[in-house]
Amino acid sequence: MRKKLLMIIGALLLLCSLPLSGTFATSTKHFSDVPPLKHFAEAVYDLAERNIIGGYPDGTFKPGNSITRGQAAAIIAKLIKLDTSKLKDPGFKDVPKANGYYKAIAAMAEKSIISGYGDGRFGPNDPITRAQMASILVKAFDLPRYNFNSYKSPFEDVHRGVGHDPNILTIYRLGITTGTSPDRFSPNTSITRGQAAKMMKATEEAKSQIVTVKASDFGWDQFKMYDSNHKDTGIYQAVEGKNKPTGGVTDRIHLVPLKEGDGTFKAALVYSGNPDKKFYRKYYVHVKEVNGKLKLKLERTEDFLPSPVAIGVENKEPVQNISLSTMDGKKITDNMKFTKCLSFSPSDCVDNDETDSEGKYRNVHIVIDQPGRYIATIRFEDGKEVRYGLEAVSSAPSFKFSFKVLEERPNASLDLGANYDIGKHILPKGSEQIAEITRDEGSNMFHVVGKKAGAVEIKLPDHKKLDLMGLHVRVQEMGPIIQVEIYELMDTHM
Repeated sequence: MRKKLLMIIGALLLLCSLPLSGTFATSTKHFSDVPPLKHFAEAVYDLAERNIIGGYPDGTFKPGNSITRGQAAAIIAKLIKLDTSKLKDPGFKDVPKANGYYKAIAAMAEKSIISGYGDGRFGPNDPITRAQMASILVKAFDLPRYNFNSYKSPFEDVHRGVGHDPNILTIYRLGITTGTSPDRFSPNTSITRGQAAKMMKATEEAKSQIVTVKASDFGWDQFKMYDSNHKDTGIYQAVEGKNKPTGGVTDRIHLVPLKEGDGTFKAALVYSGNPDKKFYRKYYVHVKEVNGKLKLKLERTEDFLPSPVAIGVENKEPVQNISLSTMDGKKITDNMKFTKCLSFSPSDCVDNDETDSEGKYRNVHIVIDQPGRYIATIRFEDGKEVRYGLEAVSSAPSFKFSFKVLEERPNASLDLGANYDIGKHILPKGSEQIAEITRDEGSNMFHVVGKKAGAVEIKLPDHKKLDLMGLHVRVQEMGPIIQVEIYELMDTHM
């Protein structure tokens, strides 16, 4: 008799937490305790119209009442249209099959959306906390998993990056909810029915704007790389997702629109440059506002975009002018736009100069919009001109060209000093085809004039200089541009 009574009470509780009947959805009746101006009213009425939630027999909703873990499971299972047939018993000792929430709890547990306590209970009648609700929503709706290493939590009580903390960070980043104060989230505070309705509705809306790219769409099992740090991050964010709610491999990327504009996105199954097209994808990203909501659209492409290249000018006079031509001599411009930069990264200083306090800089950056070979002629303020060979190479899946830069230095010299006699030097057979190598008579001064690409090892069998193994000559070519280097080979005792 007692068991039968408990079952009847459980059924009545479920009736109060879920829709009362299908007739409410078409009625104009409002809950007497949910006036339209309440911050949660829109969410309550929207979910009620769809028969996701319901009120009490007296016509109230009781928005200030706490919502239990069992009630939350039942409502969210219905919200995401979870299949509650053919279920595996989750084995919670306080959730028998006769429990009104059993099917929802079992279905969500099977999908790893929810879990119980360490003692084998689920606690269906326990009030659900703000932290627990955050985790259920993130897992149920497969939301982006924001990383604590990349995105800082504003809450002093959400800082560990473990447990519920990453999921709290996610719903905060997506604007689903805020804290109880600017620096507190109050993760252990129970959530009310009105707050729960608002969070669920906000989660639906946030999810509807996110575009999820899945590795399985391309026949892959995971993403090895994706573009998450580029100039277009103000337009959208690319956030990784996992194949399991509690971990796993990155098999999906969530694209979260932030504002209107255009950007790019790339992802690949492999790390290496220039893979086969079946192993990478490149897209233009377009974000537009439609009916008050941001809509993100992907447009597949194989395009390459104008790309900055850094040309080293450290320890030289200030740059006055740069002209650009093709390798075969066709003039492109006599006045190439350039920026000054301290950084060696081509992505820096594209739009603005960056110099030290004395106005000095290490590189100048110019932008190349087509693949191929070029000659950049730089005129310095002292009147000296130096040519640089530039090679722009398409390197998928990147949108930018990769570059090789070669400063023209057709000859080079090396003085080993006069402190000791290094004895004779021996040139290998055929070295004259690579470079003309001479030595000043009676000295340790060597001169090299490059002829074609290659390397030469100069042996010094009689030298007495500590750790010296010989001399190395390297000649590089890029069209008519030749660069020569000569340096000592030292034994580093590694």
